[in-house]
Amino acid sequence: MAFPVAFLDELRQRLPLSDVVGRRVRLVKRGREHSGLCPFHNEKSPSFTVSDDKGFYHCFGCGAHGDVIKFAQDTEGLSFPEAIERLAAEAGLEVPRESPEERQRAERVASLHDVVETACLWFEEQLGGAAGKSARDYLDGRGLVGPVLRRFRIGYAPNQRGSLRKALNAKGIHDDKLVAAGLLKRADDGSLRDYFFDRVMIPITDRRGRIIAFGGRALGDSPAKYLNSPDGDLFHKGRILYNLAGARQALSARSGVEAARLVVVEGYMDVIALAENGFPAAVAPLGTAVTEDQIRELWRLADTPLLCLDGDAAGLRAASRAAERALPLLRPGRSLRFAFLPSGEDPDSLVRTQGPAALASILDKAIPLDELLWRQALDGRALTTPEERAALREALRHLSSSISDNDVREAYAQEFRKRLEHLFNPQTQSTARDRRQGGFGRSYGHGLGPGDKRRRGRHAASMLGSGAQAATLLRQPPELLRRRSEELLLATLINHPALIEDRAEQLAEAPLGSPDLIRLRAALLDSQASHPGLDREALQCHLCEAGYSGLLERLLSRDVYVHGSFARPEAALDQAGSGWQDVFAHVQSERLQRERDEAERRWAEEPTEENLAQLSASRSGDGV
Repeated sequence: MAFPVAFLDELRQRLPLSDVVGRRVRLVKRGREHSGLCPFHNEKSPSFTVSDDKGFYHCFGCGAHGDVIKFAQDTEGLSFPEAIERLAAEAGLEVPRESPEERQRAERVASLHDVVETACLWFEEQLGGAAGKSARDYLDGRGLVGPVLRRFRIGYAPNQRGSLRKALNAKGIHDDKLVAAGLLKRADDGSLRDYFFDRVMIPITDRRGRIIAFGGRALGDSPAKYLNSPDGDLFHKGRILYNLAGARQALSARSGVEAARLVVVEGYMDVIALAENGFPAAVAPLGTAVTEDQIRELWRLADTPLLCLDGDAAGLRAASRAAERALPLLRPGRSLRFAFLPSGEDPDSLVRTQGPAALASILDKAIPLDELLWRQALDGRALTTPEERAALREALRHLSSSISDNDVREAYAQEFRKRLEHLFNPQTQSTARDRRQGGFGRSYGHGLGPGDKRRRGRHAASMLGSGAQAATLLRQPPELLRRRSEELLLATLINHPALIEDRAEQLAEAPLGSPDLIRLRAALLDSQASHPGLDREALQCHLCEAGYSGLLERLLSRDVYVHGSFARPEAALDQAGSGWQDVFAHVQSERLQRERDEAERRWAEEPTEENLAQLSASRSGDGV
């Protein structure tokens, strides 16, 4: 029995090979691939590799090779149709029954590939001709010339109705094929008209690089600036991504500065601009919010694709929709990250005006999915009453319960419980992992010492006031939050010099990351050694004379105090000392966590005895 090629492709797309193989073979991720002991012969060292991107497994020991269907056949003793039936049930697909109509459709689809390829060649010719001058001027204004036009096969649909139909009819392609390919449309009066008219034409390909549709950018006063081919036998806009084949090739080849990072942007022009500026693994949805099928397609290329969105309200809504659609699909190791552009910028304009480094810096600050959900749950929400706090808990429970995978669902529920505990009960002792982005440690950020029981029930409201203020703090990049912790250490001691002597040794070993704060620490310790007993005003005067007046002005400010009111000069000495100890523990634990993460990364990339020893040492450093 034959099965439609489109159905088999969708089946393979729905079931990542590593998931199916991983139920029988213990796989270890190595870069873009997985490896393990071959299930088809006895071996002691792994020679069996699995590639989700390429869609096949291969054993270098016995030569076993195949896709997800072949694996099911060989490991379960199934015939090809039986394997299809079992895998389709797992993927939630209905197995199509071959019929004469299905055969005819497959043949029709194959012929339509030739039609759109011929149309693409014609559009390219028009761009280079006299009729294409306005299109060339537009593209030249966006910096798109020569090589990039050829690479992306950009063309032009002329401002002459019927010209495409006439040209392709002359090549023997009849109107019914042009309609089926989305190149002609039938008007209300029954006449046929060109679907694209006076537009820059951008071919859209499938993951194999075959043209299946077009996107047209209007040059005139069309109400639709961008227009995609209609859905049909070849093309379904919710299942494909622009530049999917190019991103797949870039990720496999590791070409370009940012090739290892799969970036999702809004439109064609953003993708083209990024690809020309060192980000070849950029893709875009086709005029719609990212769909479930597109998320699955992204995960075939990378475990954690990065969505780069506008920083305005529309961008935040798009992030929310993508997160909502991704949650039920999450699997261990697969998620999304989100980066937000400055107001008024898009990736195209940013790389053209500020260069690729500006965009890379924004992508480096991307936040994970759980952080996005946490921020959105807090944003604009009051938290002053028990009912309001209960509503936040319920909203987070609803989010985690929408995740289908048991392990990931429980991990999210646990993460949200920890964050809620830190938000409402910050005096609870926290681990380094609990103090990730947006988390608050015991006494950290609210000025309560561990013995201040009377105010414990009111700490969340007194510290944050509302969810909106909490969200403002949480929106700060992790690098800034880390610096704020270090600034708190210094600001507290400068405002409370009586604490310096007992904490000088701890201060000296604190892992400060900013050169200016390291220099200020040295000056503070030198001052303590050479002029012990200085009060606050005398100490600050001494530091100003040493050239630190500008830094002190920034350090002893509301921007720092909002993270820890115990650092203020009017705070009680015991509260200042208690708060300082908590922040010091926080900074130290974050350092240990970074060292452990780095050791885990090195071990994952190169599992040598030396890296294993370093990993064990990093884990034993804090009792793990």
